[in-house]
Amino acid sequence: MMMMLVEFPAPMGPLSAAGELSMPFPDTVKYCILAISIALLLLALGILAWQAFRCCTQTHNTHTWQDPGNSDLLYPDNKSRTARNYSGAPSTRVEDVGTEVHRLSRCLSQGLFPSSASSQADRDLGDQADIKKVDGSLRFSIYYDQLQSQLVVTVLQVEGLQELSQTRSLQPFVKLRLMWADPQGVEAEDCTDEGEGTPPVLWTVLQEWRTRIVKGSCSPLFGDQFSCILQEDKELHHINLRMEVRDFDKFSRHAVLGEVKVPLGQLNISYPLELQEDLMIPQKDLVGEVLLSLKFLPTSQRLEVGLLKVRTVLTEMCSDAALYARISVQCNQCKLRYQKTSAVAHCLVTVFNEVLMFSLPEFPLEQCKILVSVYQTHTVRKSAKHLIGQLTVGKEKNSEDKHWRLMMCSVRQPIAKWHGLLI
Repeated sequence: MMMMLVEFPAPMGPLSAAGELSMPFPDTVKYCILAISIALLLLALGILAWQAFRCCTQTHNTHTWQDPGNSDLLYPDNKSRTARNYSGAPSTRVEDVGTEVHRLSRCLSQGLFPSSASSQADRDLGDQADIKKVDGSLRFSIYYDQLQSQLVVTVLQVEGLQELSQTRSLQPFVKLRLMWADPQGVEAEDCTDEGEGTPPVLWTVLQEWRTRIVKGSCSPLFGDQFSCILQEDKELHHINLRMEVRDFDKFSRHAVLGEVKVPLGQLNISYPLELQEDLMIPQKDLVGEVLLSLKFLPTSQRLEVGLLKVRTVLTEMCSDAALYARISVQCNQCKLRYQKTSAVAHCLVTVFNEVLMFSLPEFPLEQCKILVSVYQTHTVRKSAKHLIGQLTVGKEKNSEDKHWRLMMCSVRQPIAKWHGLLI
């Protein structure tokens, strides 16, 4: 029996297989790729370490500055970012916004920015800040020509003014108003909350003037002269000359530095009379009345302001004269967009009967001011608007006026009340 032997090929070893699968690159290229990989790894580790160090530094600064007066000023971004990250509920977010508003108001009160007075033409919420001390005096001359019934006023010099800020020099000028009181004794109804024995006098503005601006002087020299023809029925003992010394501001926020009021009926001005009077704290004059209606809707958080009537003294009849009102609301340090009424023909009692609606942004109402500014314009010819007077009604954190109190006691019901129009 014959046996056949079959030879099988020997299996290939692992070394030969590895040799066939090896990369066809020289060792130099391999080492370069390895070096680049190591460099990228080291760069990534460096960036990670730098980010960790920066995060730890910001956290340390945030926890270190906890002074209530300075931390908000030095790190406002960190504080607002922290409030956004940790405000879980909507109520918490509203509380943080209120805190931010109080922080901004405190920053402004600390005097980090140049202080400025409220605007005369665009003084949105209110009157100018209360002036507790007035320095300086005003030198001027007055002369009344009886033959021509002409009054001549010359502003000579202002002396002894004090700088309001160390970073900005004064730019004083003088604004003059010729005020006339109605001899018929018009009585204003319910203009003030204080019950005084004598009714207030209702004034009207006959003429307005303004001197030039003298920059960078606490004792400016003017020499500006103004004149006007007085009508026969405008007797001198019913006329007051009101002169306000102001600091000019390019945004029309002119600060009132002081004023001088001169009753012409008490002076002998048949010949030129030169006087020098000390500046006094500004006091507003009553120039009319406004019947205002207020209505509060707590559910929809809306405030309805109704301008019903405006009563003023007419000095001369003008066919195209018209009145309109601009109403501004400031609620919890938030200034709302102002609204204007339509222009109505100017008469002794101008009837508007318009209601303007404002949506209040926050609740509860800690502070709310309503400013009503009445302007005179002309419907036929183009002319600049003329401010008749202003009034403010509302509440502060610790006080509120009578009209606001009555409105809050009768919510969803309009409450109307007369207010004095001041200038």
